[in-house]
Amino acid sequence: MSEKIRELISEEKVDARIREIGQQISRDYAGKTLHLICVLKGGVYFMCELSKRISVPVSLDFMSISSYGDDTKSSGVVKIVKDLDQPLEGKHVMIVEDIIDSGRTLGYLMEILKKRNPASLKLCTLLDKPDRRVVNSVETDYCCFEIPDEFVVGYGLDYAQKYRNLPYIGALDFEE
Repeated sequence: MSEKIRELISEEKVDARIREIGQQISRDYAGKTLHLICVLKGGVYFMCELSKRISVPVSLDFMSISSYGDDTKSSGVVKIVKDLDQPLEGKHVMIVEDIIDSGRTLGYLMEILKKRNPASLKLCTLLDKPDRRVVNSVETDYCCFEIPDEFVVGYGLDYAQKYRNLPYIGALDFEE
Protein backbone atom coordinates (compact mmCIF):
# COMPACT_ATOMS: atom_id res chain seq x y z
CA MET A 1 0.00 0.00 0.00
CA SER A 2 1.42 3.40 -0.96
CA GLU A 3 0.79 6.80 0.57
CA LYS A 4 -0.35 9.81 -1.43
CA ILE A 5 -0.67 13.38 -0.17
CA ARG A 6 -3.21 15.90 -1.48
CA GLU A 7 -2.62 19.55 -0.60
CA LEU A 8 -5.52 20.88 1.50
CA ILE A 9 -4.11 24.22 2.70
CA SER A 10 -1.21 25.91 0.93
CA GLU A 11 1.89 27.19 2.68
CA GLU A 12 0.84 30.77 1.80
CA LYS A 13 -2.61 30.36 3.36
CA VAL A 14 -1.13 28.78 6.52
CA ASP A 15 1.38 31.62 6.86
CA ALA A 16 -1.23 34.35 6.34
CA ARG A 17 -3.64 32.82 8.87
CA ILE A 18 -0.93 32.38 11.54
CA ARG A 19 -0.05 36.06 11.06
CA GLU A 20 -3.73 37.02 11.63
CA ILE A 21 -4.03 34.85 14.75
CA GLY A 22 -0.75 36.28 16.11
CA GLN A 23 -2.10 39.81 15.70
CA GLN A 24 -5.37 38.87 17.41
CA ILE A 25 -3.54 37.26 20.35
CA SER A 26 -1.29 40.34 20.62
CA ARG A 27 -4.36 42.60 20.90
CA ASP A 28 -6.07 40.29 23.41
CA TYR A 29 -2.98 40.07 25.65
CA ALA A 30 -1.83 43.70 25.36
CA GLY A 31 0.05 44.68 28.53
CA LYS A 32 0.48 41.06 29.65
CA THR A 33 3.10 38.35 29.34
CA LEU A 34 1.89 35.16 27.70
CA HIS A 35 3.23 31.70 28.57
CA LEU A 36 2.93 29.37 25.57
CA ILE A 37 2.86 25.62 26.10
CA CYS A 38 3.68 23.60 23.04
CA VAL A 39 2.31 20.09 22.75
CA LEU A 40 5.16 18.13 21.17
CA LYS A 41 6.07 16.99 18.64
CA GLY A 42 3.63 18.31 16.10
CA GLY A 43 2.91 21.63 17.78
CA VAL A 44 6.49 22.87 17.62
CA TYR A 45 6.28 24.01 13.99
CA PHE A 46 3.11 25.98 14.68
CA MET A 47 4.31 27.44 17.99
CA CYS A 48 7.57 28.71 16.49
CA GLU A 49 5.75 30.48 13.67
CA LEU A 50 2.99 31.78 15.96
CA SER A 51 5.34 33.09 18.65
CA LYS A 52 7.26 35.12 16.05
CA ARG A 53 4.01 36.90 15.21
CA ILE A 54 2.95 37.76 18.77
CA SER A 55 4.11 41.21 19.85
CA VAL A 56 3.60 40.86 23.63
CA PRO A 57 6.33 39.19 25.72
CA VAL A 58 6.13 35.39 25.58
CA SER A 59 7.76 32.56 27.46
CA LEU A 60 7.76 28.99 26.19
CA ASP A 61 7.50 25.53 27.67
CA PHE A 62 6.91 22.08 26.22
CA MET A 63 4.86 18.97 27.00
CA SER A 64 4.70 15.67 25.22
CA ILE A 65 1.44 13.78 25.32
CA SER A 66 0.52 10.74 23.28
CA SER A 67 -2.73 9.12 22.25
CA TYR A 68 -1.97 7.97 18.68
CA GLY A 69 1.17 5.84 18.53
CA ASP A 70 1.69 5.03 14.84
CA ASP A 71 -2.01 4.76 13.98
CA THR A 72 -4.27 7.21 12.14
CA LYS A 73 -6.90 7.25 14.89
CA SER A 74 -6.59 8.17 18.55
CA SER A 75 -6.28 5.17 20.85
CA GLY A 76 -8.21 6.96 23.59
CA VAL A 77 -5.38 6.27 26.04
CA VAL A 78 -3.60 9.50 26.96
CA LYS A 79 -0.18 9.53 28.58
CA ILE A 80 2.20 12.34 29.57
CA VAL A 81 5.59 11.60 28.08
CA LYS A 82 7.24 14.91 29.13
CA ASP A 83 5.84 17.34 31.69
CA LEU A 84 6.43 21.09 31.96
CA ASP A 85 9.67 22.57 33.27
CA GLN A 86 8.09 25.70 34.82
CA PRO A 87 5.20 26.26 37.26
CA LEU A 88 2.03 27.87 35.86
CA GLU A 89 0.65 29.58 38.94
CA GLY A 90 -0.45 33.14 38.19
CA LYS A 91 0.59 33.02 34.51
CA HIS A 92 -1.53 33.71 31.45
CA VAL A 93 -1.17 30.34 29.72
CA MET A 94 -1.98 29.32 26.18
CA ILE A 95 -1.76 25.73 24.98
CA VAL A 96 -0.53 25.65 21.39
CA GLU A 97 -1.61 22.50 19.58
CA ASP A 98 -1.26 21.33 15.99
CA ILE A 99 -4.68 19.67 15.73
CA ILE A 100 -7.76 18.95 17.82
CA ASP A 101 -9.48 15.78 16.80
CA SER A 102 -11.51 13.78 19.36
CA GLY A 103 -10.65 16.25 22.14
CA ARG A 104 -9.59 13.47 24.53
CA THR A 105 -5.97 14.54 24.72
CA LEU A 106 -6.75 18.24 25.13
CA GLY A 107 -9.56 17.63 27.59
CA TYR A 108 -7.20 15.59 29.75
CA LEU A 109 -4.41 18.14 29.44
CA MET A 110 -6.61 21.14 30.24
CA GLU A 111 -7.93 19.49 33.41
CA ILE A 112 -4.36 18.82 34.58
CA LEU A 113 -3.20 22.37 33.82
CA LYS A 114 -6.22 24.07 35.47
CA LYS A 115 -5.18 22.43 38.74
CA ARG A 116 -1.83 24.26 38.50
CA ASN A 117 -3.62 27.61 39.06
CA PRO A 118 -2.78 29.71 36.02
CA ALA A 119 -4.25 33.24 35.89
CA SER A 120 -5.90 32.19 32.62
CA LEU A 121 -5.83 29.15 30.35
CA LYS A 122 -6.62 29.37 26.64
CA LEU A 123 -6.26 27.04 23.68
CA CYS A 124 -4.83 27.86 20.25
CA THR A 125 -4.79 25.30 17.47
CA LEU A 126 -3.63 25.24 13.90
CA LEU A 127 -6.35 22.77 12.86
CA ASP A 128 -9.68 21.72 14.31
CA LYS A 129 -11.81 18.74 13.28
CA PRO A 130 -15.10 19.48 15.06
CA ASP A 131 -16.87 16.54 13.38
CA ARG A 132 -14.60 14.12 15.29
CA ARG A 133 -15.09 15.69 18.73
CA VAL A 134 -16.12 13.26 21.46
CA VAL A 135 -15.11 15.54 24.36
CA ASN A 136 -17.43 18.50 23.87
CA SER A 137 -15.96 20.52 26.74
CA VAL A 138 -12.87 21.26 24.60
CA GLU A 139 -13.35 24.58 22.85
CA THR A 140 -10.73 26.51 20.97
CA ASP A 141 -10.08 30.14 21.76
CA TYR A 142 -7.98 30.65 18.63
CA CYS A 143 -8.22 28.41 15.58
CA CYS A 144 -6.49 28.85 12.25
CA PHE A 145 -8.52 26.36 10.21
CA GLU A 146 -11.47 23.99 10.62
CA ILE A 147 -10.94 20.93 8.45
CA PRO A 148 -13.02 17.92 7.40
CA ASP A 149 -12.55 14.47 8.91
CA GLU A 150 -9.45 13.46 6.98
CA PHE A 151 -6.06 12.32 8.24
CA VAL A 152 -3.71 15.25 7.66
CA VAL A 153 0.05 15.69 7.59
CA GLY A 154 2.49 18.54 7.18
CA TYR A 155 3.38 21.62 9.20
CA GLY A 156 4.29 19.40 12.15
CA LEU A 157 1.60 16.75 11.71
CA ASP A 158 2.85 13.27 10.96
CA TYR A 159 2.00 9.75 9.99
CA ALA A 160 4.36 7.27 11.68
CA GLN A 161 6.82 10.18 12.24
CA LYS A 162 6.88 11.09 8.53
CA TYR A 163 5.77 14.24 6.68
CA ARG A 164 6.11 16.73 9.58
CA ASN A 165 8.44 18.87 7.46
CA LEU A 166 5.94 19.56 4.67
CA PRO A 167 5.35 23.34 4.54
CA TYR A 168 1.62 22.92 3.83
CA ILE A 169 -1.28 20.87 5.20
CA GLY A 170 -2.04 17.77 3.16
CA ALA A 171 -4.54 14.91 3.37
CA LEU A 172 -2.96 11.47 3.49
CA ASP A 173 -4.56 8.87 1.25
CA PHE A 174 -3.58 5.21 0.93
CA GLU A 175 -3.54 3.50 -2.43
CA GLU A 176 -3.36 -0.23 -3.19
